[in-house]
Order: sequence, then structure tokens, then C-alpha cells
Amino acid sequence: MEERRVAETLRAAGAVAASSAPWSRMSPRGGGLRRFARRRSSVAVLLCLPLLALIGGLVLYPALYAVWLAMLNKHMTRFVGLGNFLFLLHRPAFQAVILQSVIFAVSAVVFKALIGFLLAHLLHAVPGRSQRVWRGLLLLPWVIPLAMSTLGWWWLFDPSYSAFNWVLNVFGVPSVPGLGATWWARFSVILVNVWYGAPFFMIMYLAALKSVPEQLYEAAAIDGAGAWARLRYITLPMMRNILSITILFSLIVTFANFDIVRILTAGGPQDQTHIFATYAFVAGIQSGDIPLGAAISLFMLPILALGAVFVLRGITRRSAEQAG
Repeated sequence: MEERRVAETLRAAGAVAASSAPWSRMSPRGGGLRRFARRRSSVAVLLCLPLLALIGGLVLYPALYAVWLAMLNKHMTRFVGLGNFLFLLHRPAFQAVILQSVIFAVSAVVFKALIGFLLAHLLHAVPGRSQRVWRGLLLLPWVIPLAMSTLGWWWLFDPSYSAFNWVLNVFGVPSVPGLGATWWARFSVILVNVWYGAPFFMIMYLAALKSVPEQLYEAAAIDGAGAWARLRYITLPMMRNILSITILFSLIVTFANFDIVRILTAGGPQDQTHIFATYAFVAGIQSGDIPLGAAISLFMLPILALGAVFVLRGITRRSAEQAG
């Protein structure tokens, strides 16, 4: 009886093995798609495909088309290579645009970084609900549409209807020329850009400050480190990556700024406040030279791209060192 039971068990096991053999032979072929779908990386790629297509259609294609346009003649009938760029470099007006763009972007980013850093530290020391209130109020300049807020600043700086001049005259102080003088106009566009962009730096730095462990500050305080030493040896090293990314992003956006200069001064007085975006608009749209306008808009691209490569490489290296 027992031998019969063992024989039946062996026959059943053999039948199961025989029935599963074809599936085992087919698994390398039929299971490949299933294994591909089970990988998280494969699912991530599939989910990102619509976004990549959108970026390619709205960002990559226009950028490549702008590069192609910048290498054509005015009538877009002949390929001239780098001729438009060489033509621009020999124009005194464009040399002034380069100088003004550098002054505008570098000055604005430096002041935005300093003011944002100071505001972030002040907010970080404010407790609980009060911090949320102040954070919302200080973010208002960045939330308001830039064109709308710039119109308000234009009313404040306009030489004929300036609210600032009215207040100065009440106290017997002579009026300032505002947007009618070169350096006052340059100061005005930089001031508005700083007012608009400083909250972005503030919120980025505040997030970075909240990620610094409090135990580091407590250990430094026990060791007798002062406020400057804690800032230098704890805060800045821990925030270095966020500082680099924020400054790089703001520098790129500031070089590409159009609204502030166009609304406040339109490049005046005497084309002394033009930056790349506004000068490209004048040359490409108003004057009808689309390739020259494209060349102006792309002029800083290689320099900014090279700077971005070095900054991102440094961030990657520091992240790897911290992980290791």
C-alpha cells in the first residue's frame, strides 16, 4: 500500500514537471516585456516621455531654430555662419549693451543673494505661526505679476509724475531725474529686479537653513564658537550647493530679463539701459532683422553654459564627497 502511494506521488510530480517545462522554455522570450515593465527605471522613462516631448517641442526645437536663424543673412536666404556675431562685436552700440547687461545682471544677483540671505536668517529666527505670516508677506513681490509691479515702479520713478520726487519736494529736497538720466535709470532697473528676485533667494536659503541639523550649532556653541564662526564653518558649507544653484539660476534668468527694462526705460535714455533681451527685440522685431536679433539673444549662451557646467560639476563632486 505504501509502495503504491509513493508511485502515485512520483507520477504526479512528473506530470507537474512536464506541464511546466514549456513555460520555462518560453520565459526568456515571453517574460522579457514583463521584466521590462517591472523595472522602476523603465516605468519612470515611460512616465517622463510626455514631458520630454513637451520640452522638446516648446524648448529644444525653438532653441535649435534660433541657432539656425542666427547664422542666416537679414533676408534669411543665405548662410553666413558666425557673420552676425562678428558684425555685432564691432558695433559700439552692442559693446555698450554687453557692458550694461553685465552690470545689470551681476549687480542684481549680488544684491539679491545678500538680501535674500539676510532675510532668510531673520525669518529662521522667527517662531512658528509668525514665521509663516512674514514669509507670505515677503513673498508678495515675487508672486505679483512682474509687468504689473513694474508699472507701479514706473509711476514712482517717472520724472514728471514721480511719487518719490513729490515726497522729496515736500521736504525741500530737489527732484531727482529718475528715468531721464543714465545712471539713475540703470539704478532703477537694478533696484526693481532686486525687489522682485530677493524673495526667491530668501525662500531657497530658508529651506536650506532648515535642513542644517541643530546638533551642529549646539556642538559649536559648546565649543565656544561665535556667530561668525558658526556661519563660516557650519552654515555656509552646508548651504553651498543651494547657494550655487540659486545664484546660477538667477544669473541666467537675469541675463534673459525683458519686462523690467522694456517697461521702465525701453532701453533709454539714448539706448544706455538696453540689455540683451530688449536690444534683441529692437533689432529683430522692430527693425525686421530676425537673424541679428537671434544672434543677440544667443550671445551669452556659450559663456553661461560653460559656467553652468563648472557649477554643476562642483555640486556633483561635493555631493559625492558628502555621501562617501
